[in-house]
Amino acid sequence: MTDDRTPILVGVGQLTQRDGDLERALEPVAMMAVAARTAAGDAGVGDRLLAAIDHVAVVNVLCFPYGNAPRLLAERVGAHPTHEISTTIGGNTPQSLVNRMAARIAAGEAGVVLLAGAEAMRTLARARRAHVRLAWGGGEGTPAIVGDPRDGANAYEMAHGMVLPIATYPLFENAIRARRGRTVDAHRRYLGVLCSRMAEVATENPHAWFRDRHTADEIVTVTAENRLIGFPYPKLMNAIMEVDQAAAVIMTSVGRARALGIDPSRWVYLWGAAEAHDHWFVSERVDYASSPAIRAAGRAALAAAGLTIDAIDYVELYSCFPSAVQIGRDMLGIAEDDPRPLTVTGGLPYFGGPGNNYAMHGIATMCDRVRAAPGTTGLVTALGWYMTKHAIGIYGSTPPPRAGEPVDGTALQHTVDAEPGPAFVDAPSGSGIIETYTVLHDRDGAPVRGLVVGRLDDGRRFLASTPAERSLLEGLTREEGVGLRGHVTHDGDANMFAPT
Repeated sequence: MTDDRTPILVGVGQLTQRDGDLERALEPVAMMAVAARTAAGDAGVGDRLLAAIDHVAVVNVLCFPYGNAPRLLAERVGAHPTHEISTTIGGNTPQSLVNRMAARIAAGEAGVVLLAGAEAMRTLARARRAHVRLAWGGGEGTPAIVGDPRDGANAYEMAHGMVLPIATYPLFENAIRARRGRTVDAHRRYLGVLCSRMAEVATENPHAWFRDRHTADEIVTVTAENRLIGFPYPKLMNAIMEVDQAAAVIMTSVGRARALGIDPSRWVYLWGAAEAHDHWFVSERVDYASSPAIRAAGRAALAAAGLTIDAIDYVELYSCFPSAVQIGRDMLGIAEDDPRPLTVTGGLPYFGGPGNNYAMHGIATMCDRVRAAPGTTGLVTALGWYMTKHAIGIYGSTPPPRAGEPVDGTALQHTVDAEPGPAFVDAPSGSGIIETYTVLHDRDGAPVRGLVVGRLDDGRRFLASTPAERSLLEGLTREEGVGLRGHVTHDGDANMFAPT
């Protein structure tokens, strides 16, 4: 018999706000409230469930600096929580919140928990263009903040242009291509197929922002509308954040669900969960085609669930860029030709990328999926910063066959931290090779800068830019640059790598 303290998810809700009228557009907290009420209705008990909430946890809102978003949300849905929680920045935080709140429920420290998040980047952008001031805000008090607060990049990386994800994730992609031994053209075709399969899922998802069917050729063909951003990614391979989307999940215990009269057909169990982070800064990584943290956390979560990856029915891999999908897939042991779709939502470039909250949509959609097919299981991954912070959850529509031991997060992180990375040199000088790279483009699609992670002949790693010569930059987008030999020099705070 399932223990009364077993944590379960009992209601999910999503909102995609498409109305372009600024006067009718809901602000993020109002969108969360709609999603929360939908989740309570999904559980089958409505306002009675909202009134029982004792924890409200809100994913960090990027588009607006609320003072206390959890309190504002509680007021809008008629809840009176004893705990108000917000998160640090990171796309890992929705799954991390589920893991954290499940532990609190199992320990008897939480009764009914509302998790929610929303972004209204599209409305904000439209308001700015129209010079309209939005009356958003409010919220007295200060919520508890959970999550790792460290910045994703250090000052040295920022000085070399490794700041925005559009500049960093292509570094992983080009390393993956080189490791696979594909030509630039062959890998481009491969990415088209990978992304078109995600886009196909989005066409069938009513909550997806972009439901247009994109072929592999359309995704990879560079045009004025599908310009190159960070080689090898044209626009259609990038997460799109100018969306208005919200999602909410309600969690409780088996005993509380029974007391509230929630039908067991609505219950979804967290079979296994784990979290870890890779070596924090991108310049410190073991390499750029793997993630020891995903590998370790995936193994731990699967072991806790008593499953192998081949036994998982549905998969939702975090998909801000194709490199995240591929590394997640490879680290979990999913074969390249596995027939299972790698997303249940459609992925951030096609479903939409609502800031830190995308994974909440993945969790909500996964709950719907496993409920619709009793006896099935699904795995969700979430990540933050630059392939840095990782959280994994495994969900099932029935109780797990055995009660697994909670994952020892400290021991798991020690395992990841012990992975050796190369020595780093701040002021390199001499000959070396490109370990990975990207070419950044302006809004007209013209190449403007090359960004290099390199190795000196003695194996030490360095960061550098390339000369802004158009012929050089265009050449790096046509032919393989990984392994290219050159000379690096240091000048003040920055380095320059010139191929020889």
